[in-house]
Amino acid sequence: MESIGFIQWCLDNLNYWTITLLMAIESSFIPFPSEVVVPPAAYKAAATGELNIWLVILFATLGALIGALVNYSLALWLGKPIVYKFANSRFGHMCLIDQAKVEKAEQFFIKYGVSATLVGRLVPAVRQLISIPAGLAKMNLPKFMLFTSLGAGLWNAVLAAMGYYLESVVPEEQLISTVTKYSHEIGYVIIAVVALALAYIIYKGVKKR
Repeated sequence: MESIGFIQWCLDNLNYWTITLLMAIESSFIPFPSEVVVPPAAYKAAATGELNIWLVILFATLGALIGALVNYSLALWLGKPIVYKFANSRFGHMCLIDQAKVEKAEQFFIKYGVSATLVGRLVPAVRQLISIPAGLAKMNLPKFMLFTSLGAGLWNAVLAAMGYYLESVVPEEQLISTVTKYSHEIGYVIIAVVALALAYIIYKGVKKR
């Protein structure tokens, strides 16, 4: 209960450091929606000017990278048997993780390869866990950090834009429900665009060969 109170205090006192901390938690093995962090911070930036919208995106992405590195490192050091044992444990379930979710993230990583760390940041129920199969596969660390930062930055920019725009459209108490309503649809549109771009790049590479 104390941890819940601490998270609520951070949400009530959003600044660049609490944004970074909350997004690190969101991106690690204690997931909760990024929709409750970035849009309110962007809303606050538009309403009061106390925060800068670009710095909100920057620090949110930094936090997401820190959390992703935690998952990546634990998976890399502990290995698959212990990761799955944790996923099946009571504590793992308290963190909203189970074997089915880890397997889903692994299948997504296998399907898309290293680019999964970019595309996966846009997929609900995958974005927090995609770092685990990357660590299990011993993905190149600089490449992991680059792709993770790009994917998280893109997603945070979308959420920030929504929060900033909605400041003039909806009352603050309706912000989270409005963002949640449309964020998944927007995420899938972005995934489709990214997938088409990757397919085009691959096609051009094959054609050139």
